[in-house]
Amino acid sequence: MLARLNDPIVAIATAPGRGAVGIVRASGADLAPLIAAVCGRPLTPRFAHYGAFLDAQGEVIDQGLAIHFPAPHSYTGEDVLELQAHGGPVLLQLLLARCLEALPGARLAQPGEFTQRAFLNGKLDLAQAEAVADLIDASTEAAARSASRALAGAFSQRVHALAERIVQLRMLVEATLDFPEEEVDFLQEADALGRLQAIAAELDATLAQARQGALLREGLRVVLAGQPNVGKSSLLNALAGAELAIVTAIPGTTRDRVAETIQIEGVPLHVVDTAGLRAGHEASDEVERIGIARSWQAIGEADAVIFLHDLTRRGEPGYEAADAAIAAQLPAGVAVLQVYNKLDAVPAGVAAQLPAELPAGAITLSARSGQGLQALRQALLAQAGWQPGAEGVFIARARHVDALQRTRAQLQQALAHAGQGNAALDLLAEELRLAHEHLGEITGQMSADELLGEIFSRFCIGK
Repeated sequence: MLARLNDPIVAIATAPGRGAVGIVRASGADLAPLIAAVCGRPLTPRFAHYGAFLDAQGEVIDQGLAIHFPAPHSYTGEDVLELQAHGGPVLLQLLLARCLEALPGARLAQPGEFTQRAFLNGKLDLAQAEAVADLIDASTEAAARSASRALAGAFSQRVHALAERIVQLRMLVEATLDFPEEEVDFLQEADALGRLQAIAAELDATLAQARQGALLREGLRVVLAGQPNVGKSSLLNALAGAELAIVTAIPGTTRDRVAETIQIEGVPLHVVDTAGLRAGHEASDEVERIGIARSWQAIGEADAVIFLHDLTRRGEPGYEAADAAIAAQLPAGVAVLQVYNKLDAVPAGVAAQLPAELPAGAITLSARSGQGLQALRQALLAQAGWQPGAEGVFIARARHVDALQRTRAQLQQALAHAGQGNAALDLLAEELRLAHEHLGEITGQMSADELLGEIFSRFCIGK
């Protein structure tokens, strides 16, 4: 994808399908031939011109707005032309074909290629470029606002500021290495250890915000699990606020996974209702067997499992033993929330005794009445690591969090070496260099071509 970057590119920049308006976008070193051929007249830069879009014979394809953004003051840093036409799919294909025909050497843009050129031409850094896609894909208002902050440069500015402080400290260490005969201890005079500790503290704060941003982007995959007829489908419906799953008193109603994305305080939760589990994976028929197998697969892929129990069946012969057998089969690395349903069907006196009888941290609720649902929502947020009321969160990706974690590890090593004085200066310098490189991966200052290709290939065409 990094090849052929000098070719003019053209694409439909609006979503597929019918719409009131559709946009065809072109970018290249010189779009004057395209403007003359399609618009039939020169265009004032950054001014919306209403007029006809012409085919090769001078016939009108459509009428709409044409805007020319000359380089370097454009999204890509090249000449950019946007043609805003009526949003019929056939019409936009005709206009796209006309642009490819009228612009020598032009080709269809690959996914994300407009934003890739913006990155390569210095209009955006890599974190900002990724925020473009995250803003488009945002599934909640909080995620959209966080992506907008990242696109405006909030995340990049934090990373650049950290990198600059590390560079200054590297210069100080290198100077000490270059002039070992000097009697003045540069590191002590400049309080290098204190500065390093301050950088580490700032990095920890940035990492915490990045984790919040990654959670807003990715969400949490939550699986409802338990024996048949414990109320998993009712709980899914209660959390979603809609009748998504069939609810009956007949055990085994749910035979396959039912998924829904909900949001709690702006955090997307991908909730999956599964077929009822039986101890030892027994099943009454082939369909149920397949459903149970898919349930275990979903549990293995989950970030958290809501293990649902039926309060009305406590003491029933074999019921609690079956729950224990299922619990023993849950993956060790998956967080499990113990939730006891059907609180509305339990006498008040029995309900009052439940906190002392149930496991510590267990949640009691009624999916039917909604009692206890808020406690479950807060427990899910706590499990996700979300801090309610967090301000200024910027969207982040798993790779950003990973780079910050590796930077943090290098700074911890650097702190250990800094405490040894001049005896470990070489090691201190190397740890600071590695920390600087890890930060550079976030903004694209130090990124392999393979990484760039992977990132931009996930964008939509026309962006």
